Amino acid sequence: WLVIDRKVYDVSEFSKRHPGGSRVISHYAGQDATDAFVAFHNDKSLVKKYLKPLLIGELAPDQPSFESNKKKSLLEDFRELRCTIEKMGLLRPNYYFFFLIFLHLLVLEAASWLVLWYFGISLVPFLAGMVLFSTAQIQMGWFQHDLGHCSVFRKPRWNRLMQIVVINILKGLPASWWNHLHNQHHAKPNCFRKDPDLNMHPLLFSLGKTLSVEVWKS
Repeated sequence: WLVIDRKVYDVSEFSKRHPGGSRVISHYAGQDATDAFVAFHNDKSLVKKYLKPLLIGELAPDQPSFESNKKKSLLEDFRELRCTIEKMGLLRPNYYFFFLIFLHLLVLEAASWLVLWYFGISLVPFLAGMVLFSTAQIQMGWFQHDLGHCSVFRKPRWNRLMQIVVINILKGLPASWWNHLHNQHHAKPNCFRKDPDLNMHPLLFSLGKTLSVEVWKS
């Protein structure tokens, strides 16, 4: 069970069919998932159709609709900030900007290979090609990051398709792998055993005292 806008939903069976994966939604079992729901779903009206048959009740009037380890005032400020940003249109993508981003990535990558093809593989051309190629690959990582967040196109399917082109074809990494891990990261950032970015903990992410704690301990 989880809570969205003070309504309680039983997602036990639905989690197996959840488009974002079962782990992302199960990370909020027994908790308020309102802010995560808003952040992860662009088309709220469509998603709410799937929620209707899962509804099993509402919170009691005296029951808080936020996690005990979070401050109510901070959550309210965050939600107010998000509404302001949406009204200002700051979440609307600039297609011209992203087109230029993609174009310059292709130019950098092509230039890296042309340098080696034209000047050979001596030290200076090799280093120049390496700089161009490395820069392109790093920037492609950030570009596919925006596509993975569905921040470039209005329709999620176009973001997914373009992400496959960038990360699968140009970078040689699986988009499904990145999305699976990154969605969990944003669902529960820095929560031990839930954020995959902390999977190496405590080998790499602890200095003396642990830097992250499990949710139930906080």
